[in-house]
Amino acid sequence: MTLFKAFLIVAWIGLVGYTGLVVAAHGLDLLPIFFGDIARLAWPGQFNLDFFCLLILSGWWTAWRHGFSPAGLALGAVALVGGAGFLLPYLLIATVRANGDPARLLLGPERADRRPTLPG
Repeated sequence: MTLFKAFLIVAWIGLVGYTGLVVAAHGLDLLPIFFGDIARLAWPGQFNLDFFCLLILSGWWTAWRHGFSPAGLALGAVALVGGAGFLLPYLLIATVRANGDPARLLLGPERADRRPTLPG
């Protein structure tokens, strides 16, 4: 998991830097451009729609991982609008807390602790 954690850190730093440059050059007016590209039915819109589906999946998984609790729903909403800017540090924290256990990372600690153990 060390390589995965290193990737999460490097990717987040790169994303934050790139986002800062884009905001400095173009401002924060993302949504009309994002949904406008989708409405034009061209390749940039196809990419945006594909990405939006991943954002929805990210938010859904985050909320599910927290049992759709109020905190989980709030985190899911942040995942939906925050994208990788949220998910990269969230996964880094979850990875550290999982202590190398992929089931705890993917399922969350409560579900992972309730999973049946195989004999042997």
